Amino acid sequence: MSSDPRDPGTPEVASRAAQLGLARTVALNQLAVRDRSAAELRRAMARHGIPEDVATEVLGRFGEVGLVDDAAFASGLAASRLSHSMRGRYRIRQELVERGVSREEADHALSQLDPESELDAARRFAEKRMRSLSGLERHVAYRRLGAALARRGYPSGIVEQVLGETFAQWGSANL
Repeated sequence: MSSDPRDPGTPEVASRAAQLGLARTVALNQLAVRDRSAAELRRAMARHGIPEDVATEVLGRFGEVGLVDDAAFASGLAASRLSHSMRGRYRIRQELVERGVSREEADHALSQLDPESELDAARRFAEKRMRSLSGLERHVAYRRLGAALARRGYPSGIVEQVLGETFAQWGSANL
């Protein structure tokens, strides 16, 4: 066997090739389920014992070909969470940061969201939640709905506006 470290027959090169192959497989398997941030993929690779330098190399290549793009991931997740999960921008920002997206990319993705869409999502959530609160006293339902909107990450201005609209619409007869 050759002692040249560049020779593919040497254990170091074979081991590196195996690590690169495993890293690509892990990343592709993760991406087959859903889009992921680079940090999420890096954590998945680390769980499989892939060295940091190998993970960096694979993620760099995946970034070059467009398989990993944190900015696009952040934009897509923000739009999805707003429209389908009815979450506010504060909660979406928190989730993006937890997933390893930089604060700058998270803020950029959130800046692209339509403020009217956030208000509409809060209104839809309030309407849905009011069904379960309709038997309560007005002040209790008001407090609980306000807390639920805040937990979902809506800014206080939107919470106040939606509470006012919701309780004006439902009126005291329904509560």
